[in-house]
Amino acid sequence: MIDVQHWLSALPPGVVYLLVAGVIGVESMGVPLPGEIVLVSSALLAATGVVEPEWVASAAAFGAIVGDSVGYAVGRRGGRPLLARLGRRFPKHLGPAQLARAEQSFARHGVWAVFFGRFVALLRILAGPLAGALHVPYRRFLVANAAGGLVWAFGTTYLLYSVGRAAEHWLKDISWAGLVLSVLAGLGSTWWLRRRAHRVASADGAADMTAAEVPSGGQSAGAASVGQSAAAPSGGQAAVVAPGVEPTRAGEH
Repeated sequence: MIDVQHWLSALPPGVVYLLVAGVIGVESMGVPLPGEIVLVSSALLAATGVVEPEWVASAAAFGAIVGDSVGYAVGRRGGRPLLARLGRRFPKHLGPAQLARAEQSFARHGVWAVFFGRFVALLRILAGPLAGALHVPYRRFLVANAAGGLVWAFGTTYLLYSVGRAAEHWLKDISWAGLVLSVLAGLGSTWWLRRRAHRVASADGAADMTAAEVPSGGQSAGAASVGQSAAAPSGGQAAVVAPGVEPTRAGEH
């Protein structure tokens, strides 16, 4: 879908409107085409300002109503043999199983299957041809077809347009908030790193001062010891006493 939107953005707005009407119209005739993808992509493109949402919705509604009417005429003229040929050509989308489910929806809901079928991928393709093949009165079919086409086209377009505008505004706010958070995170981490570096530098300085003070203290203690040992001989000599011999006092002979 993103590739489709990117491709549509390169086209002039008038071509986009014609493409929306053409793809949805051909899909409504009974040919499997990505009509809803084109509408969704164009509605999201309108949210960016490239195309106008009212013209996208009008083109989608026009293609849906006219395409369903053409499909109704083809189905009424060709009948079930035409549906069988379409089923053989597109077995994945219009095979016997898909055709049986569509017929059950018509049998259960009547003409309202045309209205609600606009919102279902299978019935959106088969509603017109099947209604014609089943000989649903065209006036009733047209009322349900027009109502479903208008509600589907304008509802889908403006819903996605509003969501796209809100998402763009929200993402813009998120981008500014992300920028502010990034700046704050950068300032906070810088402050923390500088503070940690200052603490490490202070701790290293204190360790250097302590290491410088320890040798001077040791030298003072060593000098004091040397002084004490040098002062001892001047006061008298210490006698060496052998074991078992009483020391001789000074003055005794």
